[in-house]
Amino acid sequence: MNLPATLAGAISAIVIMAFVTYLSRAGGVFIMSRVPIGPRVERFINAMAGSVLVAVITPMAVHGDWGARLALVATLAVMLILQKPLPAIIAGVLTAALWRLW
Repeated sequence: MNLPATLAGAISAIVIMAFVTYLSRAGGVFIMSRVPIGPRVERFINAMAGSVLVAVITPMAVHGDWGARLALVATLAVMLILQKPLPAIIAGVLTAALWRLW
């Protein structure tokens, strides 16, 4: 599908993306309303969160610069020590920012 590089094309792309986003979210709610949440489904949902995170982070670790890699190491270290996500995220962002500042 090719959209023209005009205002109408940009608006069309935004509307299509919004519709697809809505369908994916509503579809998830619709499907999960029909699935009984037992221990097995709960384990699956918890595992999905981690696997999505790994899928997002892995390309950054492989193809990113040293600032990204150091940020990942800092995030991992703080998460292992404190076991709280917010300080780990802050440590990663600060590490990347300080690396790129130099």
